[in-house]
Amino acid sequence: MQKNLNKKLPLVSVVMNCHNGEVFLRESIKSLISQTYKKWELIFWDNNSTDKSEKILKEFNDERIKYFKSDSYLKLYHARNLAINQTKGDFVTFLDSDDLWNSKKLETQLKIYEKNKNIKFIYSNFFILKQSSNKIFKRSNKKLASGEITQLLLNNYNIGLLTAMIKKDIFNHDKFDEKYEIIGDFDFVIKLSQKFKLHCIQEPLATYRIHGSNLSLKRIDNHVKELEYWIDINRKKFVKLGYSLTRQKIYLLKLRIKSFFKNFM
Repeated sequence: MQKNLNKKLPLVSVVMNCHNGEVFLRESIKSLISQTYKKWELIFWDNNSTDKSEKILKEFNDERIKYFKSDSYLKLYHARNLAINQTKGDFVTFLDSDDLWNSKKLETQLKIYEKNKNIKFIYSNFFILKQSSNKIFKRSNKKLASGEITQLLLNNYNIGLLTAMIKKDIFNHDKFDEKYEIIGDFDFVIKLSQKFKLHCIQEPLATYRIHGSNLSLKRIDNHVKELEYWIDINRKKFVKLGYSLTRQKIYLLKLRIKSFFKNFM
């Protein structure tokens, strides 16, 4: 079936970085396989997993799935960049091994690009699934912003990378900063928002799963250090450009308090 796909349709590259993701991996891949838009490739970057991730992936036996494995464990954003280097699509998207996509995610976003060829970055609302209680809710119940939204994102960063569809040519000059392991998405999107108008689809097109192994939850101390560093190196530049980092400083304070009580307990 894949061989007969219309050659004129754009190819969408899906990047999946995985380190010991066997628990939810099957569900994530099934949410990709079930997409109504079929012209995609999956760049599966196995970040030196020691579990059954590779075995589970190869159960799907789909020629659109391409498997790569690191010889050693790499920081997340280093692994992301290496995976992106393997993509051949017109667009790049991201689906982590514990997250899920709505079956019409790719189709819905590509329709927007068809109407406006100048758009470089599309994101959407998404659901959050709390694995422990099986409760699900929208990330935002307010209207999300489109356009020149750097300050809005600095005030309230609400973009989930799992919802993004990005023109591939962006990655010819912009990459994830490999220093980071927690806030690399934030850093990357803030940089893009200063160069391009971002477009938002209000409909939730993906589901982010919260569980005990989420990096941002497990490593609050790292999150604090990375955000401290980010604010320190960007403060003067952003003030000069007319942006305020007040909300980021408040968020950092909250993280410090959370980290204190986590370590105290």
